Amino acid sequence: MRYKEVQLTSASYGHLLNSTQCFSPDDEWLVYDTRNDETKIISTLNIEAVNTKTKAVKLVYKTPNGTVYGPGVGAATFAPIGNKVLFIHGIRNADKEHPYDFTRRTGVAIDLSKTDKLVFMDARNISQPFTPGALRGGTHAHTWSGDGKWISFTYNDYILQQLAKVDSNYHDRRVVGVMSSVKKVVVNNPEGSLEDNNGEYFAAVVTQLTDKPKWGSDEIDKAFDECWIGNDGYIKENGLQQKHAIAFQGNVYNEQGKVKTELFVVDLPADITQARTGFPIEGTATSLPNVPAGVSQRRITFTNAGVKGPRHWLRANPNGSSIAFLAEDVNGLVQIYGISPNGGKITQITFNKFSVSGPFNFSPDGQKIAYIADGSVFVTDLQTHKSIRETVKFNGSKGLIGAPIWSNNGKMLAYNKYVTNNDGQFLQLFLLH
Repeated sequence: MRYKEVQLTSASYGHLLNSTQCFSPDDEWLVYDTRNDETKIISTLNIEAVNTKTKAVKLVYKTPNGTVYGPGVGAATFAPIGNKVLFIHGIRNADKEHPYDFTRRTGVAIDLSKTDKLVFMDARNISQPFTPGALRGGTHAHTWSGDGKWISFTYNDYILQQLAKVDSNYHDRRVVGVMSSVKKVVVNNPEGSLEDNNGEYFAAVVTQLTDKPKWGSDEIDKAFDECWIGNDGYIKENGLQQKHAIAFQGNVYNEQGKVKTELFVVDLPADITQARTGFPIEGTATSLPNVPAGVSQRRITFTNAGVKGPRHWLRANPNGSSIAFLAEDVNGLVQIYGISPNGGKITQITFNKFSVSGPFNFSPDGQKIAYIADGSVFVTDLQTHKSIRETVKFNGSKGLIGAPIWSNNGKMLAYNKYVTNNDGQFLQLFLLH
């Protein structure tokens, strides 16, 4: 073991890290939400941060009028530039009839250096006429691009969700979207409505779905668990730099009609505000928001079994040359694999005698990858493929969960572990220095 373990929190409530981007740019603070169970955003009230040196805890945001039905907050991240915290916020009028839901959440931010005012990042507009740049449902799992000017997310559509309740021909299918600081969005917001809101960024769906994909084709009916490719994009096969691109997981159907998950890439134009002719970005009363002009989608993996293992978000190394994902090896063990965003040969990264048990992250220098397996935090060197157990093995019923998060300087790893005290078992934050 090369690191020293330090426990940062100890209070008798949860301290749950997001899967990435939890350190402030100066590595002084670590942001988290107060869930003790990752499925309980609906009843979570607070976003907090802990100082990585003093262990002092400060309240970032407290949900007003929180109930068992929402609004709920969670999945907090720091922007790579500035002092801005971004997190999920349920729709403000949550009640028994309209609780927190996949289609009833949005991305909000607070600039800690300027004000405690809540800023809605993506606009929401479920009342017609719909607004270009606004969505009609719920965004989730927000992740900043390397330059801090874009945010990716997964999205579920409220309009189609409601339509599907009365007509089986319609479906709310998860997609991937992005929002860009290129333009603020003002919606037709009825006086006093808490369902709709303006947005600081222009948002658009960027993955193309098909309701009934052809067997054996590259068509998908679900897109999810994405990542930005590189801190500054990646080099395409023609040698040109693609500034902004997303890798995501998509469900395809094999020749026998069975679902499997493969990797896809969407290259994004600099301007996502332009619609394709006949395909309004804002969508219609019977269709999803449409992909903007200039978005290019392609499949990059063609495997026998597809992505396999626990839920995880794809991750790309800093220079964008490799996208990492989970799949089973010849022994049926879940390992980390990598592939170029241009496609081609898949490379096995980990060769452990046990399965990787959750999400993972590349180090800032791109030389290592950290994850949880066999009850411990592990770090694997990408050149030698040597894996080192960095914590004592945990053998209890509840132990380490989630993904280890690298500090921006690469000298610390933060992670979650359940700790028992007189009040029960609670998720606490730990650092490896």
